[in-house]
Amino acid sequence: MTSERASRKVRVGVVISDGRDKTVTVEVPVAYKHPRYDKIVRRSAKFHAHDENNEARMGDTVRIVETRPVSKQKRWRVAEIVERAR
Repeated sequence: MTSERASRKVRVGVVISDGRDKTVTVEVPVAYKHPRYDKIVRRSAKFHAHDENNEARMGDTVRIVETRPVSKQKRWRVAEIVERAR
């Protein structure tokens, strides 16, 4: 029996807060089709992500990856900074 590790969820979003040590809050846009009205509904989800080297700044676009629980709220970590804020 071969046990393969499940692929981890990956999200791309914008850092909206970087005030805490080694933690950033990332806002990820979510768009889905309404089941009855067939319109595109745009929402957003916030994730707390672990940023080991405090590299991400407010406004940066980052890629976050699902990981084991780091703290009470952190279940994600910053994989890379896709684009720096201007």
